[in-house]
Amino acid sequence: MSTWDVLLWGAAPYVVIAVLVVGSLWRWHYDRFGWTTRSSQLYESRLLRFASPLFHFGLLVVIVGHVIGLLVPESWTAALGVSEQLYHLVAVGLGALAGVCTLIGVALLIYRRRRNGPVFSATTVNDKAMYLVLVGAILLGLLTTVLANGVTEGYDYRATVSPWFRSIFVLQPEVALMVDVPWSFKAHVLVGMLLFALFPFTRLVHALSGFAAVRYLFRPYVVYRSRTAERARRGWEPVGVPGQREAGHDTPHRTRER
Repeated sequence: MSTWDVLLWGAAPYVVIAVLVVGSLWRWHYDRFGWTTRSSQLYESRLLRFASPLFHFGLLVVIVGHVIGLLVPESWTAALGVSEQLYHLVAVGLGALAGVCTLIGVALLIYRRRRNGPVFSATTVNDKAMYLVLVGAILLGLLTTVLANGVTEGYDYRATVSPWFRSIFVLQPEVALMVDVPWSFKAHVLVGMLLFALFPFTRLVHALSGFAAVRYLFRPYVVYRSRTAERARRGWEPVGVPGQREAGHDTPHRTRER
């Protein structure tokens, strides 16, 4: 093991966890009103109506796949009667489909931001950096899923990457397991850690609210009403001197509730 191996696979994960936890608490304490996606639905909704669900549903499947692949030991799935061949077949097929849906969804969201003037004007440098890292993580995930396990002879990441990942949470990182891991898996892990480090400081932080992303799937739409709808709403309206309302000369010095 080299010094870089110790830093990347032994120290960096704890730095990322600290930044994620402390950064999220800081953001909630000092920027609670900024804890939002800064919705741009008001500017454009036709493309968003298709791209956003495609991205979020695909990402949800990707997250579930990562949780199962990294946290569930190989011995557990074998005890349930799931063979290694069946596991990798389902992981490659479902993972590739979810990854493609997520990639298409985020590509449409980026296209929408670039082509729609008001949406592009509301896009910050922070957003651009977040999209760059997010797309990189998705592309590397597809690379490891399709190429490393679908096209080539395959690589059993559950014998190296998964035990290393679990060892982090018991405060005994097994750095040696990551030394001979293929570069595509290492790059995917590093970009993933970078994404988690940026998480508290970007619009992605909204995923922590509403029971992560699960409540998002069932929440009602945010309704935007035009100014013309204000005329018919209930509330307070000016009342003039008797005889002046018919003449169109309302005086706003008194009000009453309709």
